[in-house]
Amino acid sequence: MSRGAASPRPASFRLRLLVLFGALLAVAGLLAARAVHLQLLQHQFLAGQGDARFMRVASIAAHRGTVTDRYGEPLAVSTPVDSVWINPQQLAASNEQLQALASAARVDRQDLVRRVSTSLDHSFMYVARGLQPADSHRVRTLGMDGVNFVREYRRYYPAGEVTGHLLGFTDVDDNGQEGTELAFDHWLGGEDGLKRVIQDSRGRQVEDVESLREVRPGRELRLSIDLRLQYLAYRELKAAVRDNRARGGTAIVIDVRTGEILAMVNQPAFNPNDRTQLLPDMTRNRGATDLFEPGSSIKPFFVAAALTSGRFVPDSIIDTNPGYMQVGTSFIHDEHNLGAVPIATVLAKSSNVGMAHMALALEPREIWQTLSGLGFGQVTGSGLPGESAGQLSGYSHWRNVLIATMSHGYGLSVTPLQLAQAYATLGSFGIRRPVSMLRVDDPVAGERVLDRQVCAALLHLLEAVVNEPGGTGKLAAIPGYRVAGKTGTAWKAENGGYSQNRYMATFGGVVPVTHPRLAAVVVIDEPTAGKYHGGDVSAPVFSAVLGGALRLLGVPPDDLPPPEPVGAQ
Repeated sequence: MSRGAASPRPASFRLRLLVLFGALLAVAGLLAARAVHLQLLQHQFLAGQGDARFMRVASIAAHRGTVTDRYGEPLAVSTPVDSVWINPQQLAASNEQLQALASAARVDRQDLVRRVSTSLDHSFMYVARGLQPADSHRVRTLGMDGVNFVREYRRYYPAGEVTGHLLGFTDVDDNGQEGTELAFDHWLGGEDGLKRVIQDSRGRQVEDVESLREVRPGRELRLSIDLRLQYLAYRELKAAVRDNRARGGTAIVIDVRTGEILAMVNQPAFNPNDRTQLLPDMTRNRGATDLFEPGSSIKPFFVAAALTSGRFVPDSIIDTNPGYMQVGTSFIHDEHNLGAVPIATVLAKSSNVGMAHMALALEPREIWQTLSGLGFGQVTGSGLPGESAGQLSGYSHWRNVLIATMSHGYGLSVTPLQLAQAYATLGSFGIRRPVSMLRVDDPVAGERVLDRQVCAALLHLLEAVVNEPGGTGKLAAIPGYRVAGKTGTAWKAENGGYSQNRYMATFGGVVPVTHPRLAAVVVIDEPTAGKYHGGDVSAPVFSAVLGGALRLLGVPPDDLPPPEPVGAQ
């Protein structure tokens, strides 16, 4: 063999080459099989896993329905706002960024750091909800990675505390919590839409894929309230509570033809736009929820029972001599001995003795039927959350002393709204209609609970309260209009008895008497500035509110002096 010829390769080398080649073929086969397995058998699973990391179902916020007054003036509207959220895992290590974010979003820095540190196992955390536009702009200008925005809606109340108790408020998720917002939450609340989106690794939406559910916005709600009258009642009540250094107060105005609430205000008030004021004691609607003993403001309805019974007529004379009477172990007395006087004087000078004589002459069932028919002991049908039914016990348990004390407003409890409904029933000449918070375009027929002639006579008798010399309600007079009403002054219950220096002052009435249009009740709780009678404290508010309301509504006067003859000097 020559020197330059190639030497043959040993058999072991060829064997190793074959083994290596076989191994490569086996690996290639395994890779091909794995690819086939992944692409064909596990395709849906893997695609789902990929979508789960980059595809999300996002909600589209639906705005809540607008609430307006009877003429379309907005009372509650939803405005678009930004809410800020982060992935706590991305920002946990950067204390400086968290401090800057807290400052821009106007949230507590230490609280934000604490929430982030305790949410590291979550990929989503709200920093702030419903930011004001200026605050949202400050957060955006930070240009901070990992800080994301979502569009939501925030409720805004243009009239502020003027309509606070009436409307209530919503929570941070725009669900009704009090007042009209809660009572009609099913109507006002919309339904959020849903869409499928693609997100990047930082959770930012990159692309909308498909719509899953259309947004259904909330429906508009038109209330019975006349915002002009609401402002008027709010202003007069607030001034009266302030001037009389009272604990609180309520004023309610009802259209006697329809049962609509035209104005309803309470003091102290709260501003639903300021969430720091949303405390239970501040936000409850006292006009519908709080019970009180009505004092002499209940007397007209006992007179209605007396007239309905046929035992008394409008001209009946009641002997109140000697100015006091004993019923059981209780003594009932008047401030002065009025002697034998007609029913008009019993009402005008608020004689407790005269009322007790009339009430004790009636059957308990007759009194109960009249009071129950007027709505006492029942809710008014307003639908306001937490409305109380009052307290009117069954007549089978009544004793003479209870009947006598009830006749001048003790031993039963009512809400201001119930009392206003009763005066509205009187103003509609005996037709009781449900109280409505919604505008009524087609008034319901209502239920007759008192005879028309009884109501007409009673309205005439109640004019003496305002017009008769010495009448307790003379400050309720409205120039140009005939006013029928009744004062009430009641001690407040405490420690199983009655306080001798804490009062509820009330006035309820109807105007104008010729063709009644409005009924109203004004309650002042614990006036402490020296005056405490309903005729001194509540009657002036009634006059101011109803006088202004009649002029705003264009109700023609029914008590103008006759015109002088032409040419008279």
